[in-house]
Amino acid sequence: MQLSAWMAIPLASCAIAAPAAPSGATPKASIAGPVIETRDIDRFWIAYDAVRSATDRPTKLASFQRLYLDPATPGLQALIAARRYTLAQYVDAIESYPKFWASIRPLTIRAKEAATPLATDLAIFRQLYPELKPASITYAIGALRTGGTTQGTMVLIGAEIALADESVDVSELPEPMRTRLGTYFATRPFANNGQNNIHEYVHTQQQDSGDSLAARVAYEGVAEFVAERVTGQRPPLQLYVYGPAHRDAVRERFRADMAKTEWDDWLYNSDRNAFGVSDMGYFVGYEIARGFYERTADKRAAIREMLRLSYGDEAAVRDYIAKSGYLATTGDRPAR
Repeated sequence: MQLSAWMAIPLASCAIAAPAAPSGATPKASIAGPVIETRDIDRFWIAYDAVRSATDRPTKLASFQRLYLDPATPGLQALIAARRYTLAQYVDAIESYPKFWASIRPLTIRAKEAATPLATDLAIFRQLYPELKPASITYAIGALRTGGTTQGTMVLIGAEIALADESVDVSELPEPMRTRLGTYFATRPFANNGQNNIHEYVHTQQQDSGDSLAARVAYEGVAEFVAERVTGQRPPLQLYVYGPAHRDAVRERFRADMAKTEWDDWLYNSDRNAFGVSDMGYFVGYEIARGFYERTADKRAAIREMLRLSYGDEAAVRDYIAKSGYLATTGDRPAR
């Protein structure tokens, strides 16, 4: 569902009530709907127009500061801190990529629509993990460095990436950003936004990750697997095509690299790595989580153990990976 033109409809924050618990579920005395904040998006475009209409840089900077950064919600403040965005970076991005911003603008109005499934998904998540802690979700505009991250109990969605699709014009972006985002937008991330929201929500339930590749892959893999269990979706990314076709080779390279603290070939990267495919660590982490889940008789206990894993404890992470059977497996399994 796309909107062909920007409509100036205020994006007020909204709270969507959670649906009734499924029949036979343990009743909850009081479960508030998820707190979903979208007001920063409307303010961004007001600030954007002010920057574009100003004729000198001091006025551009002052206008953006006053109209977007000064009234920022706590979620936007956290997003800025998490990605270390600066006033100058925002204004430079607005000035440098007008075709990108013109094409993404009508799509960001979809924040409310994108958040609609969250209440239902969280009800399912709560059935899998009754100890689920509340977290808020903020849709805001960043400076092109994240589609989703977290800080504490806040899920922070970069709407200029997470709500995109193949219609977004990336022609002005520098390499390797142009190729990376162009490839990602072609997968229609808006259509997978529900999975993205739950992936990030999972991170608000986990302990902080350690520094080793093994720890980080485990951390991201649990979020991928649990998000799939909740939403029934896996992102349609190339890593889930390449991975099943090269399971043994990927596994052996991970075995060799898992103690390293450099993640360049595995996470948060472009496709300029040993695989020629971005973010293969997500595939490995997903496979580990799936193996652990399948080998654990009590499925709810498996979810609980994965979410409560001490990712900063290397011994605990190694034990979790060992229990998954991932490193001991030989021969490709059928793709799922």
